[in-house]
Amino acid sequence: MSFRLRVIALVMFIAVTATAATAWLTLRQASREFDRTVSASAEQQALITGELADHARTRGGWDGVAGRVRELSLQTGQRIQLTTVSGAVVADSDVLAGGVARGVTGPPLLVDPRPTWRPLPENGAPAGAKTVLLASLEYRIGLRLAACLTEAGIGVRLADTRLGIPVPQPVEYTARSKACEVRSREQISTDIDRVFEAELLACDRQAESVMVPCLQEAFSRAAGAYAPAQMRVYLGAAEQPAPQLPVRSIVLTAAVVALTAVGASWLLSRRVLRPIGALTAASARLGEGRFTERVPVRGHDELAGLARSFNRMADSLQHSEELQRRMISDVAHELRTPLANLRGYLEALKDGVLPPTPELFDSLHDEAVLQQRIVDDLQDLALAEAGVLTYQKTRLDLGELVATCRTAHAALASVAGVVLTAEGDGPRWVHADPDRLRQVIGNLIRNALAATAAGGTITLGVTSDGDRHLVRVTDTGSGIAEQDLPHLFDRLWRADRARGRGERYTTGSGLGLSIARQIIADHGGTVDVVSVLGVGTTFTIGLPAC
Repeated sequence: MSFRLRVIALVMFIAVTATAATAWLTLRQASREFDRTVSASAEQQALITGELADHARTRGGWDGVAGRVRELSLQTGQRIQLTTVSGAVVADSDVLAGGVARGVTGPPLLVDPRPTWRPLPENGAPAGAKTVLLASLEYRIGLRLAACLTEAGIGVRLADTRLGIPVPQPVEYTARSKACEVRSREQISTDIDRVFEAELLACDRQAESVMVPCLQEAFSRAAGAYAPAQMRVYLGAAEQPAPQLPVRSIVLTAAVVALTAVGASWLLSRRVLRPIGALTAASARLGEGRFTERVPVRGHDELAGLARSFNRMADSLQHSEELQRRMISDVAHELRTPLANLRGYLEALKDGVLPPTPELFDSLHDEAVLQQRIVDDLQDLALAEAGVLTYQKTRLDLGELVATCRTAHAALASVAGVVLTAEGDGPRWVHADPDRLRQVIGNLIRNALAATAAGGTITLGVTSDGDRHLVRVTDTGSGIAEQDLPHLFDRLWRADRARGRGERYTTGSGLGLSIARQIIADHGGTVDVVSVLGVGTTFTIGLPAC
């Protein structure tokens, strides 16, 4: 399966899974909300029936209930119809709102404002007939008080009194509320039901197990004769549709999300695969040897960084290929002329054209030594660049090493008519391979001899620069042009004709400086050069002190 198909499949799987999970959570949440709505309806039922019952209790009747029905309808958002037990409509929120009364639905709820009492123990014993009688008397007085307070415009609240029976009381005590209390008690003082009293006293004489139910039944009959009548309340309307879950919208949304995810994954895979395809094709062409191959770079993201890295790699490979070809050409050029000379002289000797003189054999020997040196230098350079050139490092004094190099090349300098001197004060200790350092310094001395005419000087100096020791090889030779300095350490490269084969002391391979730089780099040091054309050249070797 291709990368694009894998990406699309993965994104599709994620999108479908996420959409399905979202739809499931939406359905679950909607179900919870629906259940919560149903639960809220049950709470609203309790609220509406309780508020209506309290309305009757606090007013001693159902006067003004229409306003309360309208308030509850606006508060709960429910259609409310209040009827008597016989079915007569007392109040309807549809009509109160200026509309037409709709049909009712479902069973009615009972609104019962009649009091019930709890058989609370009194001093460890159940309530007796006297306590129930006093509670009944307080309730009947409270009903008349509620009616009086409502008529006087005084607020009424319910308070539990004997046996937990809610009895109306004024919200604030004023002269009018006290007058209502007095009037209510005067109206009830001569209105005690003697039959009810007799029933209660009869219950009091019963056994304890049946006394409490007897008292409750007698109290209910007596309170029912004075309490506001029971009512029925209908909630909702027959035409009101049941709430439905938006399943179609959820499915449509899920489909749109899935299609959007597929389209986005297609575009993403196309954006990713196009540059990757270009990189793959360019890599294949690069592997075929087309080192000029490059890929276009667009943007600044990771793919653009990959393209830039590929181009840098291609540049490096092209540069390495060019260096390798140039090196092969240079080596062939360096070997062609001397080998042709050797072949010509040998063929002349074979044919008897030239006599075999000692001078001829010396010249042939010098050419063979030069070719051997080129081959040896190439091998050393290859080993050094591969990191396998062996070193026998030890602690040595650079001043002593430089003096040794001066002594080794003094005879050659004397023949050339060049003064070779060494300068330095005190030991300069480094950790290095003495043979390899002599090879480097000797190469620099030979180059300086090749560039310095008779009467010139070459100075070997040893100094310190902080945590480094420096070896300087300074000559008063022809110097090197500024534009040639960047190429000085390239393989088989010479600065100018003055350092060509025609010079007396130029017997180098053109690889000495490349080898010297690699050896010093393997010692953790550096090689720098400063030159002024016609004035002279200074090579500076820097090595870590120890």
